[in-house]
Amino acid sequence: MKPTIRRCAFLAFLFFTLSSYSRAQSNAQISGQVTDASGYAIGSVRIIAQPQGIRSSQTYETTTASDGTYSLSLPPGSFHVHFEHPAFVPHHLTVQLAPAESRKLDLRLEIAQLSENVVVTANGQPLEVSQTPAPVDLIGREEIDQRQTVLLPDLLATQPGIAITRTGTVGGLTTVFVDGGNSGFAKVLVDGTPINLPGGDVDFSNLTLDNVDKVEIVHGAESALYGTDAMSGVIQIFTHRGTTRIPEAALFAEGGSFSSVRGGAQFSGALAGFDYSVSGSYFHTNGQGVNDGDLIRSYTGNVGYSFSNSNQIRLSVRSNSSFAGTPGQTLLFSADPSASYGLQQLSANFSWSFQTSVHWTHRVSATEARYFSNSGFPPFGNALNQANRAGGWAQSTYSFQQGAFTAGYQYEVENATSSGFGFVHGHRNNQGGFLDGRWSPISRLTLSAGARAEDNTSFGTRVMPRAGVVLGVRYAKGFWGDTRARISYGQGIEEPTILESFDTDPCSLGNPNLRPQRSRTLNLGVDQFLADERVRVSATYFADRFRDLITFVVGAEPGCPFGNTQFLNTDLSRARGLNFSAAIRLLHWLSLNGNYSFDDTRVLRSSTASTGFQVPGDHLLRRPVNSGNVWLNANHRGFNFNVNAYFTGVRTDSDFDGLGLTRNPGYARFDAASSYNVGRGLSFYARVSNLSDKQYQDAIGFPALGRDARIGLNYRFSGRN
Repeated sequence: MKPTIRRCAFLAFLFFTLSSYSRAQSNAQISGQVTDASGYAIGSVRIIAQPQGIRSSQTYETTTASDGTYSLSLPPGSFHVHFEHPAFVPHHLTVQLAPAESRKLDLRLEIAQLSENVVVTANGQPLEVSQTPAPVDLIGREEIDQRQTVLLPDLLATQPGIAITRTGTVGGLTTVFVDGGNSGFAKVLVDGTPINLPGGDVDFSNLTLDNVDKVEIVHGAESALYGTDAMSGVIQIFTHRGTTRIPEAALFAEGGSFSSVRGGAQFSGALAGFDYSVSGSYFHTNGQGVNDGDLIRSYTGNVGYSFSNSNQIRLSVRSNSSFAGTPGQTLLFSADPSASYGLQQLSANFSWSFQTSVHWTHRVSATEARYFSNSGFPPFGNALNQANRAGGWAQSTYSFQQGAFTAGYQYEVENATSSGFGFVHGHRNNQGGFLDGRWSPISRLTLSAGARAEDNTSFGTRVMPRAGVVLGVRYAKGFWGDTRARISYGQGIEEPTILESFDTDPCSLGNPNLRPQRSRTLNLGVDQFLADERVRVSATYFADRFRDLITFVVGAEPGCPFGNTQFLNTDLSRARGLNFSAAIRLLHWLSLNGNYSFDDTRVLRSSTASTGFQVPGDHLLRRPVNSGNVWLNANHRGFNFNVNAYFTGVRTDSDFDGLGLTRNPGYARFDAASSYNVGRGLSFYARVSNLSDKQYQDAIGFPALGRDARIGLNYRFSGRN
């Protein structure tokens, strides 16, 4: 009996071995290398093969190595093969494989500009964040939805190195400071269109996040790429692009404290090379005091057409308009019941991107930004301000396996008028050419450098360089993961404002000989990944120096009751500090994020020192030395809950009314938001801003909004391909 059992077992083993060998011999194989547009190898690309026409959950999967190569064994048949990477546009293809066939499939992936792992703003071409030497913070659509943030400045305030000032509860002038620079030292772009006032800052008070997919914040001077305004950083807003054949639609409505109501809709899709995304929203609140209401209307559109994978055109338009009451410094004086502030901001961008060969990529774009404000001060009348920036941008990029070089040219026309107590009109024609390069001599090292020659009607020609290095100190898995070091240096310029250059008031005459304000910035940073990339820690030291700062000097002049004002390049200041951030995935449904900023700004030379205002050694106005943010988010089974804690330390400030107030106390504010997905696209949400009803002021005399609770309903029809 036993020999018979042994013979049966041996025959079964032999049959299994032969059949397995036969199947292995008949299996087909696909292999190749995955690269980006420059031929640079892409690691960690997920490759998934699914049998075509067979009702089975069976899939075959592999991942590319660090050199971009892969190999996958498949049984004979027809397969859908998917190539996926967070930083690149997914690619899908169908292959028919014969028994024992060996198919070589090399693939080039297009970088996904709206990905949270891709930086568009900091380089001549879109790059993965790991290859970018400048410090960058990326905010994606998921975070915007989870925080339920409505206005852009409220989102920016939670990021490292950012401070905001708002002159009022809602609707008041809102400006942003990046790494200690002045409010006009950050260039702001919407889909590539600059929206700064000529030589000035941006009023963020009515910039909503409707139809926005991503916000990029680049720290440091970037005038080598963007010319004037990019003195301490660049902020760019990217609107949504349609991706689904069956359209996606979203409707929302909410209401709450201070008689606030808000509603809107978004519609997007893609069909036969054409993609589209449009949105509109309405917001109104009565505010918390006399003449404290605000009304905002926002409309956006982003449409594109692809003639082929290497030839696309795109048009993006965004309009934000608002009308607000401006009661003034109600913590110091009685509210003004009739003062108002109307603001309209419009931006448009038309671009054409195409390739003429595997290595050459080109982009041509036309931009237009318009600004109109009307400030009413009865019985003194209205102050009207209008401005527009119109220009063209062309660049060509040559990509190769170890890097890329970009050459570009920009031409821009600026016009602005201002009328209040006088009338000012200014016109400038500006142009600039730039070169930017990136080279990776070895896989761990990326070098970048560039320069721009800017020719400005007001100050002539200036050249601004920049350079950077990214070093992969360590590549590893496990508890102690990848370590990346960064260093970047840049110079920036800022043109004078229209008032500073062209004012014709004899008591405040513009100075046509003003030099540009200049900056020099240095950033040293390190990024560390821990616990199988569940933890990311980043720290950046920055040292910024701001020279030739424009200020006004007041002297006695007959016929000028308030004296004669002269604009001069006299002041000097600096900012040094540390931006620290951490992101921790505690559980698959629970995450904790936090950041801290130490920003030690100092006045080094000041034309107003004799008056006791901004004496050398003082901190710069409205920039806290210490600030930070902690954000806990839970997302489990259709329920999302998050709480945000923000704090800011004491700030140097001024009441500007002769009361002698120069210190603005610090504060801590807590916000909470939650949502629940009922199903079939329906969800309910609620949020409370300033949960503890903290009384504070971002600018002396202007009270911040108290506790603001809102509830809403959202319906979303998810599109499909």
